[in-house]
Amino acid sequence: MSTACGVDFGTSNSTVGWVGPRGSAASSLLALEDGKATLPSVVFFNADDDEVSYGRAALAGYLAGYEGRLMRSLKSLLGTSLIDGQTEVGGRSLPFRMLLAHFIGEVKRRAEREAGREFTSAVFGRPVFFIDDSKEADQLAEDTLAGIARAVGFKDVSFQYEPIAAAFDYESQIDREELVLIADIGGGTSDFSLVRLSPERARKAERRDDILATGGVHIGGTDFDKYLSLSSVMPLLGYQSLMQNDSAIPSSYYFNLATWHTINLAYTKKTWTQLADVARDAREPEKLARLQRLIDERAGHWLAMKVEEGKIALSGAPQAELTLDRLSPSHTLTLERGAFEDAIGHLVGSVEQTVLKLLTDAGVRADAVDTVFFTGGSSGVHMLRERIGALLPQARKVEGDLFGSIGAGLALDAARKFG
Repeated sequence: MSTACGVDFGTSNSTVGWVGPRGSAASSLLALEDGKATLPSVVFFNADDDEVSYGRAALAGYLAGYEGRLMRSLKSLLGTSLIDGQTEVGGRSLPFRMLLAHFIGEVKRRAEREAGREFTSAVFGRPVFFIDDSKEADQLAEDTLAGIARAVGFKDVSFQYEPIAAAFDYESQIDREELVLIADIGGGTSDFSLVRLSPERARKAERRDDILATGGVHIGGTDFDKYLSLSSVMPLLGYQSLMQNDSAIPSSYYFNLATWHTINLAYTKKTWTQLADVARDAREPEKLARLQRLIDERAGHWLAMKVEEGKIALSGAPQAELTLDRLSPSHTLTLERGAFEDAIGHLVGSVEQTVLKLLTDAGVRADAVDTVFFTGGSSGVHMLRERIGALLPQARKVEGDLFGSIGAGLALDAARKFG
């Protein structure tokens, strides 16, 4: 049995796949928390109990009201200047690199405990672009992740594009050759690959010639959350309202609260002091008071999770009720799919252009594509799926395991690369 695994370190959720006793023809995802294959990419430093928790337990501890620091969307730090910074946890400075090592090390320990063996080699998934329009920053992001992986105990580390990994998983399920567009819409990126797949091709060690094109854009579920929050929720807290002198309330407070990996920036003393000054001159002081209470209670992550719930609900219905019971006073907001789609239209347009460029780069007509394979949790966004499907109207639409296809495909790749 292999000592190699595939690690899908995701913006929202992480998984580990392994080719176990059944041999190289099959892979399985390892249970990382409460019998579930997914571990939310979340860390909570509980100040009351001086403990660190991960995944669903971290979210539960935070929502239960324990004092501490919640960190989410850790992958978004890679390739940015923030990765060389630090944050304060329990009165001590914690470098962001060490924060990522905390989480990835925990993923490794849990996977090894479930498999009953040590994993010394790993293929990590990576987006087609960690960072758009900067090869240097993109390479730095991969190098940073490789360094962290080795620091937590992986001796051999390789990388595979996440949509290619999903392609390997889909390939294990088909019985004939297909030209497939893999659409991997994750928490932080939208990645695409155009690949020739077949049972015969699956036996090849080298697949480079089967990959016609890859492309991606740094747009994903957290961006959809952000613009849903700004368009529907943040106005309740004073976003786009005015000061007495007719100038706009500074938008930075709201952008920080609407963006997963910058929420903690709203909790600084500097922000609190600035907000107090702004609130005194606001035309709608009750909205600023609501914002101040939210920040005082460090409820920004709670609000972001409620917005994410609303986004998910709108994938299956044209309307969704959002109960914001921790706002003061409590508020019930009706979300409209149409308004949500208006808010994210520019993002979806960028994703569409990425797909069109991919087809052009590959020299492939839309009607030559046999299948569109959707994976990634954010591929459930109705408008996004419809617009991608419309670009390839004759292709069959297949939904994979939205949270597991990449990890399963990485496991197959790890078995081929490391044995």
